[in-house]
Amino acid sequence: MTVKKEAKKTTAKKTTAKKAPAKKVAKKSVQEYIDVINWKKWEAHNMGWLYIEVNAGDLVTELEAGVSNVTTACNAVLECMLEGDEFIFEPKTKTKVSRKLTVRYYVDNLSESRRKYQG
Repeated sequence: MTVKKEAKKTTAKKTTAKKAPAKKVAKKSVQEYIDVINWKKWEAHNMGWLYIEVNAGDLVTELEAGVSNVTTACNAVLECMLEGDEFIFEPKTKTKVSRKLTVRYYVDNLSESRRKYQG
């Protein structure tokens, strides 16, 4: 009769650093982006500038570095366009969502009577 000897298994304990749970970041709303763009327009107007150019990618980086919120920023950029404002870079897509979206806002006339851009 043979007796089997149980082989003792030695397991090295692995120490793994526990990651902190990822915090859910609340993204800014379209209205918050619109407020920032309008503030920039009024500031430029008060300084006597003719126009300002706003790039969607730069705007997201400025307000929410590290957060992917390009669609919201693009919607705000488009919503702030008034008659006479023009695209410096207009994405080819129907939604116009791109980090490259760039608009020139003319700030010499910020009257409420100016009509919204119909794109």
